[in-house]
Amino acid sequence: MKIRSEVRDDIIAICAVHKSEPSPLMVILEEIQKKYGYIPLEVQEVVSKETGVPVAEIFGVVTFYNFFSLQPKGKYVIGVCLGTACYVKGSQPIIEKFETLLGIKPGQTTEDGLFTIEAIRCMGACALAPAVSINGKVYPQMSVDKVAGLIDSYRKMEVKA
Repeated sequence: MKIRSEVRDDIIAICAVHKSEPSPLMVILEEIQKKYGYIPLEVQEVVSKETGVPVAEIFGVVTFYNFFSLQPKGKYVIGVCLGTACYVKGSQPIIEKFETLLGIKPGQTTEDGLFTIEAIRCMGACALAPAVSINGKVYPQMSVDKVAGLIDSYRKMEVKA
């Protein structure tokens, strides 16, 4: 995949702004992730050329931290907490229900580009277990019976838009 010249120019500009900082790589990658939603290999190669950091090191950072992604994410990123408190209170059947209704597994995005499912190790919302988040909005005490309605509410927002 070849990146568009305006995207390449933007990546170069982002690198230029942060290049002289003490540890610029994380800041550069965070800005790219925020702006474009993912960091494919072609973008990593541009960052490598501009910063002098080897592509292998950049790839290692991108794949180590779960907030970076190699693939585009859906408009709505569904995070299902599988931490101990949430798991004990039933988050595994909840993530399975999302998988069934959306036809995707964690880390995948629906064909229409609307939804991505992510399995979260711990959301830090143990008192709200089992917890689900969509684009950062937390849905407490989630249950399998509420999953279809939650998906439908987001689909309805798309119809109105």
